[in-house]
Amino acid sequence: MTQGKLPILPTSVVGSHGRPGWLYVFREATATRELGSIDMQEVGDDAVRLAILDQEEAGIDVISDGEMRRTAGYYRGYMERMVNLPFSKKPPLRQVGPFHYDFIRSREVVGPVSAPEGLGIVDEFKFLKAHTKKPLKATCAGPLNFARECVISAHYKSTFDLAYDFAKIINAELKGLAAAGADFIQVDEPSYVHLKEEPGEMAKLFNATVEGVKAKVALHICFGTHAGRPRMSKRTYRQLFPRILDAKADQLVLEFANRQMSEIELWKEFAVDRELGAGVIDVKAYEIETPEDVADRIRKILKYVPAEKLWINPDCGMGNSPRWICVEKFKAMVAGTRIVRRELGFRDQ
Repeated sequence: MTQGKLPILPTSVVGSHGRPGWLYVFREATATRELGSIDMQEVGDDAVRLAILDQEEAGIDVISDGEMRRTAGYYRGYMERMVNLPFSKKPPLRQVGPFHYDFIRSREVVGPVSAPEGLGIVDEFKFLKAHTKKPLKATCAGPLNFARECVISAHYKSTFDLAYDFAKIINAELKGLAAAGADFIQVDEPSYVHLKEEPGEMAKLFNATVEGVKAKVALHICFGTHAGRPRMSKRTYRQLFPRILDAKADQLVLEFANRQMSEIELWKEFAVDRELGAGVIDVKAYEIETPEDVADRIRKILKYVPAEKLWINPDCGMGNSPRWICVEKFKAMVAGTRIVRRELGFRDQ
């Protein structure tokens, strides 16, 4: 996949797709039953096929597999494949009442972490590639996503110390993705705005994560959307600039729609020279945007970002959105983008 093969203002997704109702029913029905490998394979395959179809029919230019196999969220399930990372014996802070961030059970680090058999994302990508002709985006959580939920009991001195070993695991997975034909890979790191480390250190960690990966790389930074809720009350990217630009990412994927397009001016203020994957769909809002809503947001972005450097996507993944709303939001995103393309003098491709 290259920019030249895509229309101006390419549309893409951040990763996860809205789950169909039958997938929730399946999970509930089998919660107390051990499933066979074929059971899991068939359900995962069917869910990915549906995500592909929804994105293709909506007209998305660059699609993902919807992260449909990631039943424990976009990264927690992969911790099952890692060594020396059991669940903490300490229970979550709360297990009664509305589902929120304090329901999450931490992992305990009891030795050097590793993933001898990889994370399995390469196989996920191979299935996606075999079932569509569309340009593709592969997605993988970044090392701070994993490290921030761990309680360190052995071997590591700090969260960042631990994160560098997660970076080694992820780096191997990204190289495997590139070898399998993934030429556009997104690394997800909402922790960059949750944690208080110096942004330059975050950039160094990202660079270690993607070192030697022969693909176009995007860095996605958002404010969280666990069960549709942001983690942060002060949702600002300003504290990351300009040092986050030390990250060797070809594209930054950022959240704007949920924040009323706040901080888009940072792009011009810091003379950012790379692509922006701009969030123009509010994944936390139940209301479905109109195409004109989307077009208005894109027009505002174009005051700060050159059209040839701009990609159009939702604020974040759609895994916490009802599938029907996800699909309708995608359709609006594509229709709104096409309005602006025509205004710029480009015909739909």
